[in-house]
Order: sequence, then structure tokens, then C-alpha cells
Amino acid sequence: MAERVQQPPAKRLCCRPGYNPACRQGQRAGGVLCGGAGSAPGGSGNGKTHNPESLLDIAARRVAEKWPFQRVEERFERIPEPVQRRIVYWSFPRSEKEICMYSSFNAGGEESGTSGDNNDETQLPFLRGVTLLEGGWVDNVLQVGFHLSGTVTDPATPSSPELVCSVSVSFDRCKITAVTCTCGNKDIFYCAHVVALSLYRVRKPEQMSRDQLQKFVQYLISVHHTEVLPTAQKLADEILSQNSEINQVHGAPDPTAGASVDDENCWHLDEEQVQEQVKLFLSQGGYHGSGKQLNLLFSKVREMLKMRDSNGARMLTLITEQFMADPRLALWRQQGTTMTDKYRQLWDELGALWMCIVLNPHCKPEQKSSWLRQLRRWNSVDVCPWEDGNHGNELPNLTHSLPQGAHGNQEMRPHRTVFTRAIEACDLHWQDRHLQHIIASDLYANYCYHDNQEGSLFDSRGWPLWHEHVPTACARVDALRSHGYPREALRLAIAVVNTLRRQQQRQLEHFRRHKKELLHKGHTSITNMEGWVGHPLDPIGTLFSTLTESGRVGEEGSNTCLDLSDCSSVVSRADLQRMPVQRLLGDGESYVALAVETALIGLGQQRVMPDGLYAQEKLQEVELDDSLVKIFRKQAVFLLEAGPYSGLGEIVHRESVPMHTFARYLFTSLLPHDAELAYKIALRAMRLPVLESTASSGDLSRPHHIVSVVPNRYPRWFTLSHIESQQCELASTMLTAAKGDSRRLETVLESIQKNIHSSSHIFKLAQDAFKIATLMDSLPDITLLKVSLELGLQVMRITLSTLNWRRREMVRWLVTCATEVGVYALDSIMQSWFTLFTPTEATSIVATTVMSNSTIVRLHLDCHQQENLASSARTLALQCAMKDPQNCALSALTLCEKDHIAFETAYQIVLDAAATGMSYTQLFTIARYMEHRGYPMRAYKLATLAMAHLNLSYNQDTHPAINDVLWACALSHSLGKNELAAVIPLVVKSVKCATVLSDILRRCTLTTPGMVSALHSRRNSGKLMSLDKAPLRQLLDATIGAYINTTHSRLTHISPRHYSEFIEFLGKARETFMMAHDGHIQFTQFIDNLKQIYKGKKKLMMLVRERFG
Repeated sequence: MAERVQQPPAKRLCCRPGYNPACRQGQRAGGVLCGGAGSAPGGSGNGKTHNPESLLDIAARRVAEKWPFQRVEERFERIPEPVQRRIVYWSFPRSEKEICMYSSFNAGGEESGTSGDNNDETQLPFLRGVTLLEGGWVDNVLQVGFHLSGTVTDPATPSSPELVCSVSVSFDRCKITAVTCTCGNKDIFYCAHVVALSLYRVRKPEQMSRDQLQKFVQYLISVHHTEVLPTAQKLADEILSQNSEINQVHGAPDPTAGASVDDENCWHLDEEQVQEQVKLFLSQGGYHGSGKQLNLLFSKVREMLKMRDSNGARMLTLITEQFMADPRLALWRQQGTTMTDKYRQLWDELGALWMCIVLNPHCKPEQKSSWLRQLRRWNSVDVCPWEDGNHGNELPNLTHSLPQGAHGNQEMRPHRTVFTRAIEACDLHWQDRHLQHIIASDLYANYCYHDNQEGSLFDSRGWPLWHEHVPTACARVDALRSHGYPREALRLAIAVVNTLRRQQQRQLEHFRRHKKELLHKGHTSITNMEGWVGHPLDPIGTLFSTLTESGRVGEEGSNTCLDLSDCSSVVSRADLQRMPVQRLLGDGESYVALAVETALIGLGQQRVMPDGLYAQEKLQEVELDDSLVKIFRKQAVFLLEAGPYSGLGEIVHRESVPMHTFARYLFTSLLPHDAELAYKIALRAMRLPVLESTASSGDLSRPHHIVSVVPNRYPRWFTLSHIESQQCELASTMLTAAKGDSRRLETVLESIQKNIHSSSHIFKLAQDAFKIATLMDSLPDITLLKVSLELGLQVMRITLSTLNWRRREMVRWLVTCATEVGVYALDSIMQSWFTLFTPTEATSIVATTVMSNSTIVRLHLDCHQQENLASSARTLALQCAMKDPQNCALSALTLCEKDHIAFETAYQIVLDAAATGMSYTQLFTIARYMEHRGYPMRAYKLATLAMAHLNLSYNQDTHPAINDVLWACALSHSLGKNELAAVIPLVVKSVKCATVLSDILRRCTLTTPGMVSALHSRRNSGKLMSLDKAPLRQLLDATIGAYINTTHSRLTHISPRHYSEFIEFLGKARETFMMAHDGHIQFTQFIDNLKQIYKGKKKLMMLVRERFG
């Protein structure tokens, strides 16, 4: 990692004369392996010969690991130079593992760095450093005391020139304490050049003798005499002067001296870069992979803790400070909104890491006190996130049930924060003798112990138990793992699992004793406020990981087993089976079996529904052998029979976590081995009591076997939607498995109809069943088709009276499904259409599709069957027309065309409804249909009825009904004088628009009535109708009157820009006036009146005079 500032001139003053141990100037480094030929004598190299170490090397190595060099100087008056040189030699880190840890996100180098999105592993700093070292790009390596320097060259590439970087490294007590590099890299971890120089020192640790060092200094002065000699002369003059500043201080600054007593012994960590990177990731709000990067930083903290590196807590402190400074916290608190689920996960991991740190079994009291003060300071900040979202003050103290008599005084805080668990964990200790025996030995047991009480220390086999709040006990396991005590963690984990097993058995026995009483109540309560799956401390995931990691021997294979949320380790089953049988396991047990059983115990627990999605379990199938099948059966039986302790008990609290995903996993796993048990589990899990309006809110009386303090609250909508989707997936899985088994299908169908309330999910299930039943490679499964149809009918009933944007799609699909089932299904849905469809859907979609040629061909119907189906469709159409004539009359007429009686009935329905229930648009549409079908008189009748409902005002000259009015007048004109005479009074009454009336008038004067239609004569042999007689005289007067009224209306609010348009309007009016025998006189009088009334509009009247005189 590069720094932007220069190395300070010296860490402390050094006055010991002659102290200049160093190693010789390095040549270009070859690919020498760690501990190879260059290793010190007696070191653990890769060669076959192992020479015993000298007493000097053994003593020097121990001193170099533990003592700061200042203390060595102060302790001994004179230190021989060979001893000094060996101490300095052994003070440099000898393992490459720590260097790798500080130069990549993980020791394996599998993750990308913090800067950039390049996922190429060869670009990781550690691997690049190895490449530079093995390529011979490390030069001028010099170690003087506790200071190592050199140059590392980045070779030229097509995109960048060669870069020579000057690198220096300070070290102390087997740790690199400071680094600098001129490459300018800004990152949390060491750059590749620092890695290359450090690995050079690890792999080629030869040193220079004193004579070689003196020769080196002489050559250095000789080569750089112009730079070095003036400085040397200046320093010499100051030393010779008695009053100089140099002579006022005892000793001289030495950048190569070892650490002082007060120096903290830890690896170099760029705190500024850690803070900047975390701040950057938080500002990205979860986008651009920032959440993944923060999780990688958390993993780095765990890696440091496992190496027992003090920088783990230091780095987590820096991360926490940036989290607490996130401006979104104050914004969310001010707005009263909750943080996102992904962000909540990060905070939970932060809290869990602090729990690990304070539970370090070898933590010093003063260190724990310091952390406690820090945690309390963060805890007191107003914006500190609550432990459980908006319900942070409702959870009990996590350590109240400790067997050690831990702090039981629950302070009344306004809210429990994400740090509350860690603060409470500061009161925990590891001094309990029973606990110490558990983690210390594989052989700890008591076969004579027969105490069967609640808090007994051993089970019936004599194996130790550990009774503690389960998440807290698992946090101990996590702390042991995280601090590098895997065997101890395994022992405690097995004790916790055995405790869970015993607790599970006692719960089953207790429920069986009180089953009748509890079932009589008809409701129950949440038996565990904190679910072990989805818990911020991830207790089940911790146990699972501990057990599976203990079984890892070789490289991971491809046959993976069950994986829980927040459990990143995926273990090869083959590797687990290669483990020898341990004393920790019983006969026939394996680590994988114990891990799977633990997961099943946690997942089956009845627990409160989470607020967010991230707490949902994630499962993978595991290949079951006989032992695992036995465990699955055992846990399945417990789930069904354990009452309130199981999420699959006979009665559950309405807000307990649904078991749909877990049950689907159990169903698919058990189905090949025990189908009856698999179906029992899946069918029991289908319920979703939170949606049942009649469900009880729970028994809050808190009997001694039940803990229930959860409030009655409804899950967030997106959580509920997610849960319903899982319920739907479970049902679909059962439908698929039950294909061909009519009894099973009937049972599954009943469960779906009873428990699924969402129409969209029932529709999806209906579609799934239809697809499964009609697979191309097999004959249709008629039983499954009927299930599909039944589900579709249920969807129709549910959505009949509610709005659903997919309704038309659903109706069309149902008809398709009914067609596949057979003609009787189609007939059935038409017979009961009023319970399934709206009248419009029944006529326009259902009956129309049934009557189509494609349906007849698909069903291979004979004439008799076709007629029966058509009869049902016509009956449906007439019933729909009676119920909703406005929207169904036209469809009914169309469907009844081929049956005279039915057609007449439909027409009569239209006539009956025309007076009251139908609009002019609908009547005009049906009238045009009648004309098209060859019934002009019926069309005329309907047109006159439509005219009675119409009203066109003077300014509606673009109304859509104008075409219908013109068509009605043309139809009347074509039928004869009497029909035209009857319709004109209706037109005069309904239409006040002058332009429309003049258009009708002009059309009526062009031809003789009854002679226009092509159905009559092509020759115009009759007389034209006179404008001076009825009915055209009435139409002419109405048109002139409409022009006069329209003119006055337009002049009331006319603007100059409309003057020319108004003049054109008067021109059209004059044409109509002139059709009357005294029209000229009427128009002149009309214009004179306008001039007199509107003489104030001088410009307009001038235009009128110019045009009309």
C-alpha cells in the first residue's frame, strides 16, 4: 500500500556505536521458493535435510518476536554484534500468509480489489507482486537495521511505459509496521511493489557482513559524492561546534533503529484509506457492487481475527465510525422510514463482528473495557440503528438466561440498537468450569449422570450440554472460530447441537402431555421471539459452518450440500465423508448429518415473521443417503407433531414465519423415500394464517411453556407478496409431483382452494397444471386438466366483481382450458356463465370463441353436438342481452343470426331496451348492423329511436354522431317520403347545428325520396320534393333559424382573428337563405340587423358591408 507522505527521519534516537547490521545489495531476484536455499540455517526449508538450529538463533528468534529492540538495548549494557544481527534478521516476517492478507481481500486471492472492477486474478496486488519477484524485477535491495529498501520495476506494456518504483519497508517483531512506495497507488492494501520487496526479503534473507557494509557505504559515497559529501561536511561542522543543536541531544536519529518500548506492535494499516473506501462504498447506496465490497471488508476483519491480528478490531472500528457518520441515518430517522434490507444486513454483520471481538476468550480486561466504552458511545448516538427495525424496544435481553449468572438487569433503554448485543456480551466470560471442560477436551463426558431436569449438564448418553440463549451460545462458537480456535469451536458447537436435540425432544413430550388442552383453545402463540434462521447473529448458519468446515479435508468438489443464508462456505460431501470418526460424534453420525439436522431444527422453528426479505432461508438440495433420510424423517415427524414449537404444528400463530420454502425443500427431498410423509409436510405448510381474517391474534397470557410478546402487526406488502409466491411454488411442486395420481391431485386441489387467496397466484397454478397436463411428449392427463379447469373457475369467481388488468387474458385462457377438457366443459361454463363472467365477457369472448370454426375443428364435433353447443351459446347470448342490452345486444344478434326465433327475440330485447337503457351510439350501431343484414325497416326503426336520444348544439359541428344522423336521414330518404317526413321532425328537434342541418337539407333536395338506394331503381323518375311544403319547409326554416342563432352566439365573443372565418360562415348562411322563395329579402334584413346591433364592431361590420352590401 502506497503512502503519500515521506518516511519520518527516525522513530527514536539511537546512541549505540557501531550498530549497522545490514544485508548485502541484492541481485535481480529469481524464483526462489519460500524457505528455499536462501533460508537461514536451521530454518524449516523445503529440503530433505534439517540441520538443528543454534542456541543463538533460537534465542534471537524468541526475542525478535516479543521484545521491542529498545528494551533489548536498555536491558543489556553491551550486545555483541552477531547477536544484534540475528535479532534483526529474525525480526522480519517469515510467513507470506500475512503479506498476502494485507495485499488482497482474502488469503486465496479470489476476490477483486477495492479499486476497479477488474476480476482478473493476475491483477491482484499479491499475485502481481509474486510475478514481479519471479520475473527478476526487484533490484537494489538493502536492509539497514529494521529498514528494508529497494526498487521494483513495472515492465512496459502496450498501454503504459516502464515504471521504476522506490519502495521502503519498516518492520518490528515479525510485523511490517510502515511502507512507502512512489507508485502513487491509493488502496487499503499493499501495492504489488511492496509485496515484491517483502517477498524478496522472505525468500532471500542473506545478510552482508560488517566489512561488506563498510565497502557498500564507501562505494555509495564515491558514486554519489556530489550529493552526499556537502551534506556530510555540513554535519561534521555542526558536530565539531560545541553549541550546535546536534550536540544538545544525546544520541542521533536513526531511521533504521528498532521499535521503542512505547511503539504499538501491529502490521501497517492505512487508516485514512480504510475510511475513504468505506465512505465511498456507503455513498454508492448499494449500487456498483458496493454492498459486496463492504462484505469483503467484513471478511477481511474476520481473516485478521483468525490470524489473531490486532488490526482486526482496529479496522472494524474505522469501518464502524464511517457507518455511524452515514448521513442517510439521520435522514431516515427524520422521515420515519426504515433502512433497506441490504443495508440492514450490513449493520447486522457489523454488530455480529463486534460480538465476536468482545467474546475473544483471550481478551485482556483493559482491552474489553476500552471496547465497551466505544460501543456505549456509539450506542448513545441518536441515529444509531435499532436492533430490529421499528420494533427494537420489544425484544428481551439476550443474555438473561445465561447459566453463569450473567448480567440480568435489563436497563430501560428507549430502543435496543445494533450494538446492544455486543455491549451485553461484554458481561460474558469463559470461566465457567463446565464450559471450559467442553471446549478443552474431546473426552469430556459423564456416563453416570442421570439428571433429566431442564438445566442438566449432560444428556442421556453422558455427553455434555450447554444451556444458554441459543444465539449467544452460537456467538461463542463464532468467536472461537473467528479467533483461530476451530477445534474448540467444534466441541462447543456439538454441545449446543446436542442441547437443541434434547430441547426438541422435551418440547415434543411436553406438547403430547398438553395436546388436548392446547388444541381445545384453537390458537397458540409464537414460541420463540427470535428465529434462529434470519437472526442477525446467524446462530444456525454458525453451527452449520462450524460442523461442515471441520469436515473439510481435501479440495472442494462439485457435489455440494445444504446452504443457509449468510453461510458462504459450500462443502464437498465427499470431503466430509473422508473424515475419520471422532469421539465427538455418536455411532453412525457424521459432521454433515449433524449439520443438516441442525439446519432442519432451525428452519422448522415457529418464529415471528421478519420485516424484510433478506431473512428468508435459502436452500440447496442435498443427495440423501440412508443416514440423512433417517434424519429427514425424524425431523419431519417432529415438525408435524410438536405443536406450538414447530412452524408446521397443527395450530400456529397468525404471524409465525410461513414454512412454504422449507416444506418444498423437505417435500422434494423426502418424495422418493417417503411420499406419504412428504405430502403431509407440504399440505400442512400450505396455510397462510396471516391472511385469515378469522385468525386469532395469539394467546398473550404467556403460559410457562410459551414466550409471546410479539405485537399484532401486518407484514410489509412486498414481504407478503414474496411469501405468497413461495406458497404458490410449493403448490406447483405438489401438482407436478401428483400428476397421474387422482387421489393426490384432489387433495392438493382442496388445499389450494382453501389456502391460496390471490387470484394471480391461483391463475399461475392453473396455467402450470395445464402445461404439465398437456406436455407434447405424452397424452393429456385428463385429471390434471380438470384440476386446471377447476382452479381457473375459482379465479373467475374471485375476479368477477373486482378489477383485474389480466381479466380478459384469464377468460380467454379458461375457454382454451375448457376446450381441452371437452365439449361438456364448454357447455358447463356457458350454462353457469353468470357466476363466472360478465355479460360482455360471456358474449364477446366465451360464446364467440365456442361458436368459432377453430373450436369445432379442435373438438371434432358432429352436427348434433354442434347444434347443442350453438343452442347453449344462443341461450347465453339472449340471457346476457336481457341483463346488459347496452353492451350485449349486438353480440346477441350476431350469435342468433342462424336461428330465426332467437334472432327475433334478440331484436325485441333491443326495442324494449331502446327507450330507457340504451344510448344513441349503441342504437345507431345496431341500426347499421340491421341495414347490413338486409333489414332496412328495422334499421329505420332503431335509427328513429336513436334520434330521440340525440342532442347536437349549435357549435358541435364536429360531433362523432353527425355521420350517424346523415346516415339515418339518407336511409329515411331512400325508404320513401313518408319515412323522411317522419324523421325530419326528429332531426329538427335534436339537431341545432346549422351546418349539419344545411347539409341534410341539401341532400334531401338532390334526389327523389325512395329512389336513391341501389335496392330500388337506378333512374330518378319521380318528382323532387318542394321546399315550400312539408316536410322540407320545416327543415328549411329550422336551418335558417339555426344560422341566425349561431351567428348571434358567435358574435358575442368573437375576436379579430376569427373575422375571416365568420365572413365565410355568413356566406354559407346566405346559400341556405337563398333556398327560400323570399330568401334574398330575409338575408338582407338579417344583415341590416347585424349592422345595427353590432355597430360597435366597426372593422367586422366593414368586412360584412364589403362582402354582403
